Amino acid sequence: MTTELTLLVWSIALTFVQVLIAVAGATLQVGLPALAGNREGLPELTGWAGRARRAHWNMIENLPLFAGLVLVAHAAGISTSMTVLGAQLFLWARLAYAVIYVAGIPWLRTAAWAVSVVGLLLIFLQLI
Repeated sequence: MTTELTLLVWSIALTFVQVLIAVAGATLQVGLPALAGNREGLPELTGWAGRARRAHWNMIENLPLFAGLVLVAHAAGISTSMTVLGAQLFLWARLAYAVIYVAGIPWLRTAAWAVSVVGLLLIFLQLI
């Protein structure tokens, strides 16, 4: 398995951990019976629980881009130092993003997101 595919697997693991943290926060705020129900009329999550949920959704939005790029590169037989660097930047920046977002540090969160986008661009540029 290529380094890029391994980093994709770890990105999926990160996404799974993020959903567990988001669910834990939601459970603490609204309770398990409300979450197990039809979820109609649930209050908006606040504090770290809301930030954990938003961080998870942001990862859900970005993971398909990363997965697509990594899988296209793999199918094309492209694995360079730039694709590896791009994949590394994506994973580590997304991990930092999740921690920073839950901690509630806005500008640093945006910087971490930007680094993950640079990672995506590095892979993309190797494919065109």
